[in-house]
Amino acid sequence: MSNPITVTIGREELIIRQRWEVVSIVNDILVAVWFIAGSVLFFHESTTTAGTWLFLIGSIELLIRPVIRLARRVHLTRLHAPADDSDGGEY
Repeated sequence: MSNPITVTIGREELIIRQRWEVVSIVNDILVAVWFIAGSVLFFHESTTTAGTWLFLIGSIELLIRPVIRLARRVHLTRLHAPADDSDGGEY
């Protein structure tokens, strides 16, 4: 029988992770909304241009997905970074 792995994270890190998770979920919902609305607008020739714009917006939202992940990673890395020296000098 193997021992379970225990991971300890601080309260602040947990809050940060949850907030970024919410941002990611909202972004994914928006991607779906833009593409669904764009698809519906493609049913009528008079609304095709608006549908094209919504597809473009959805594509931009897809680009935002990795930006959100990168921002979360940077934020968490800064949380765990060692404190700066009080004299400001570099080694």
